[in-house]
Formats: sequence, structure tokens, C-alpha cells
Amino acid sequence: MRARAAFLLACAAVLAATAAHAQGWPIARYSVEGRNSGYFYLGQQTRLLQDDDFQNPGMFAVDAGAAAWRRVDGTQGRSCASCHQNAAETMKGVATRYPAYDAKSGGILNLELVINRERVEKMGAAPLVYESPELLAMTSYISHQSRGLPKAVDITGPAAPFFEQGKDFWSTRRGQIDISCAMCHDDRPGMLLRGDTISQGQTNGHPMYRLIWHTISSTHRMFEWCNTSMRAEPYPLGSPVYLALELYVAWRGRGLPVETPSVRK
Repeated sequence: MRARAAFLLACAAVLAATAAHAQGWPIARYSVEGRNSGYFYLGQQTRLLQDDDFQNPGMFAVDAGAAAWRRVDGTQGRSCASCHQNAAETMKGVATRYPAYDAKSGGILNLELVINRERVEKMGAAPLVYESPELLAMTSYISHQSRGLPKAVDITGPAAPFFEQGKDFWSTRRGQIDISCAMCHDDRPGMLLRGDTISQGQTNGHPMYRLIWHTISSTHRMFEWCNTSMRAEPYPLGSPVYLALELYVAWRGRGLPVETPSVRK
């Protein structure tokens, strides 16, 4: 009996500690001036799954990213932590401002591409394959450090042409079905499509755990899936076209809190 009681108390302590770090924000926090997170359109069961870090399946990627953050790799004998130390401090707020214009490359970089550039230039390590479990884990871990902070990408100055490119992509009809992103996510959020509720297409929760895919997923994989659903030819993950679109969509969700890892259907 004593052993059982001790076990139950230990479980309760773990759950209490987990609950202290869980999301569980009031629903009003997921809406900013009419801009609604995808969480706003979820059913209660899926919301509860995201809210509880103990049950949220996306937390496995965050944990894997935490281990990768400390892992030495490459010819320089360094890890991410060698330079950036405690991610909870040094990475806080980073995910809120990406994607962003990068003067060195003359284009838009998202968090995935920045991670790979740091690996190559600072660690002497090979870049991680886009959408690989390793890159998704690292992106999830870094984004998780900004959870609760508002998205605030810069679309001014040299970023402006890329923003306009992404905006044009969003509103252009494409594919055999001849529809645009805007026709669903601007014109019809809250309506049903084959039993699913259409959202505004916000990306503040990415990387997200998508239940129908059973895995953590990037913003560009979602773009690819949407293009395929339109019966349109998708672009490569990490392509300039998707980077411009990612910038525009991130701006659409300005002010919404980072939720990584979010859970979506």
C-alpha cells in the first residue's frame, strides 16, 4: 500500500509539473483583431490535446530538438549550445521574426534555412534535409522557446518585394480546381469542407503535429499539401516561392501567439 501511494504521489507530481508548463490559454488569446489561429477552429478534444504538454504528440519533436541542441556535430567540434548556450534565453523571440529578409543571400530565409546555414558555417556540419525528423525537431525546439510571444515579421524595405510576391501567390487561382488560397482562407473560414472546418490558414503554430499525418510537419509541407489539393503542381520545400508565401502568411497572422507545437487535424 505504501509503495502504491508513493507511486500515485509521484505521478501526481509529474502531472502537476507538466500542467504548469502546458498551454491552456483562454480562447480569446487565439484571436487578434479578427485574425484567428487554427486553434480557434478546432474541436474540444483536439484543443485539449494541444493544451496538455504531457499528451501533445508534438512535444516528442521538441524533446528530440533539445537533445540535438546539445549534440556535437561537424568538423568544428561544436554543438548549437556551444555558441548559443541556454536556448530558453538566447532563442526566446527568434521564431516570432522569421521568415525574414537576409542581406547575405539577398532573399528570404526561414528558421529551417537559418539552422542549416549555422550548421554549415559555424559547426562544419552537413545541412539537414528539409522535412527530415532532425530538422523538424530542431525547428520545433527553437520555435517552442517563443511560445506565447506574438508573431511580428518585417515586410518593409528589402523584404517588401518578396512580401508582394507571396501576396500575389495567395490570391492567384491555380490548379485544375482553379481556386486560390484566399478563396478558402480569406472568404470561407468557419465553413465546412468535407466535414472539416476551414481555418484562416495561419501558421503561428508551426511546426505543427498534424493528426492525419501522424507526425510533426513544417509550413512548407502544408503549402505542398494545399497545392496538391488544388490539383496544382507543388513547389519544392524550401523554394523561394514558398519562402515568399511563408512571409506573407506570417504577416497575416501578426500578433497571434506562437503555439509550437500546435496540434491540427
